[in-house]
Amino acid sequence: MKSKRLAQGIALHAAMGIVVVICVFPVLWSCVISAKSVGEKVSGFSALAIQNPTLANYARLFQLVPIGQQLGNSVFTAVVGTVTTLFFCALAGFAFAKYQFPYRDALFYFVVATMTIPAEVGAVPLFLIMKEVGLINSLWSLILPRLATAVGVFYLRQYILEVPDDILDAARIDGCRDFGLFWKIVCPVIKPALASWASLTLIARWNDFMLPMIFLRDPKKQTLMVAISQLPVSDGLSTPWPVVMAGIAIATVPLLIAFIILQKYDIADLMAGSTKG
Repeated sequence: MKSKRLAQGIALHAAMGIVVVICVFPVLWSCVISAKSVGEKVSGFSALAIQNPTLANYARLFQLVPIGQQLGNSVFTAVVGTVTTLFFCALAGFAFAKYQFPYRDALFYFVVATMTIPAEVGAVPLFLIMKEVGLINSLWSLILPRLATAVGVFYLRQYILEVPDDILDAARIDGCRDFGLFWKIVCPVIKPALASWASLTLIARWNDFMLPMIFLRDPKKQTLMVAISQLPVSDGLSTPWPVVMAGIAIATVPLLIAFIILQKYDIADLMAGSTKG
């Protein structure tokens, strides 16, 4: 029996290891290629061997595009967009979950129904609105239209529904106001949900390509993903793959680090909640 469980455990860990290698290999490959000189081989498994490591590709990347400015733009829109979306989605989810008001269910179903509408459908009306309010070429045009998303409201509402009403009623008796209920009681309880949604939102904001292409015309205002897509595909007679991979590494590695940090807090909160329960 023990040997069977041991074999199953080994098989499970081996399968997980294979999946991890498959997922991590493209990132590792791009980082390795970004450190190779232009003349070295960039295809096949043998490309993972670096003969002359160099950071010249990163220097060349900064010469081709204002990558530092665009990296800052991506960090600003991703971080501010994630924080504001978390706040307003949680606040709306709290209202839909714990308050009674006319047409509450109908309004919630309408919000959920908007999830079926592709983002591309609203691109033109959204552009006209941003033009009217003077936010074209402004980073806020990537943040304000998505202060609250239907998916986020639905996701966080489902977690907030599990918060016992008795706790909220006891806090009201002690003099806690409505926003205090949300901030001091609900938010700490739903930390795992907030951490999970923060990681998903951060990835979406960082990888956003359509809205920056539509709203941002000034190269200095563009985000990192748009800048990487506009790198020259040829340098003389050959494609400068090490330079392109340097841009991909800069775009990928910070996101992986942020995701790992958020997942760490997510797991810690889940374990703490199970221990208390």
